[in-house]
Amino acid sequence: MIDVTTSPSTEPARHAGPVDVILPCLDEAEALPWVLARIPHGWRALVVDNGSTDGSADIARSLGATIVTETRRGFGAACHAGLTAATADIVCFCDCDASLDPSLLVPFVRRVRAGEADLVLGRRRPRGRGAWPAHARAGNLALARMLRRRTGLRLHDLGPLRAARREPLLALGLTDRRSGYPLQMVVRAADAGWRVAEYDVPYLPRSGASKVTGTWRGTWQAVRDMSRVLAEPPAHQDEPDTGSSFSASQGGTTQ
Repeated sequence: MIDVTTSPSTEPARHAGPVDVILPCLDEAEALPWVLARIPHGWRALVVDNGSTDGSADIARSLGATIVTETRRGFGAACHAGLTAATADIVCFCDCDASLDPSLLVPFVRRVRAGEADLVLGRRRPRGRGAWPAHARAGNLALARMLRRRTGLRLHDLGPLRAARREPLLALGLTDRRSGYPLQMVVRAADAGWRVAEYDVPYLPRSGASKVTGTWRGTWQAVRDMSRVLAEPPAHQDEPDTGSSFSASQGGTTQ
């Protein structure tokens, strides 16, 4: 089931259980203070350092984040290392480049916790020039159409801002460790009959250079990665994959 909802509430999380926010990170020193300052109170930030050379891990640790080190390069590798390291019942994902505000995840988590949705995604609405280049929008539109043909889900976006319960996510047995990881999550969730909801969220110009969709070539490489995911037959839900080569270290409490 797809449920499209707009204008999520930004009110603080109250009387809620623990939530882990997974933040894949590759050279995001400039953006980290802004991102971590917007993690809802009482939630834990898991910054997954995927080979940064700009001191991102040290900055994140000094700001109270838990650091997860993933030696295998790849967006999916970083995301899955964070998922494997997480311990909260509900986990969220957010890019670490200041293009998305993690405080907007509060209503996502509320819907998952209330049993109204199994997976909640953020539909990106660009704000400001350069927030979402034409080639990246074109690639996203192509993927949304392919996803609709494959699963029947009428999603508008495959953005990285999302929330779900940790154990069911692990049970999906996600295997992609590159650009196809977010799409594979949605495809396998659809195959498993999950209820998928979508919220409009503002999409801001990112800090620094894009690692994936900053060029036409990068965008279409991501599209090829995701096309391979769409070509996969429906997967059986096997035992959770715990094979990520990560280590975790704890900073202070993130506010």
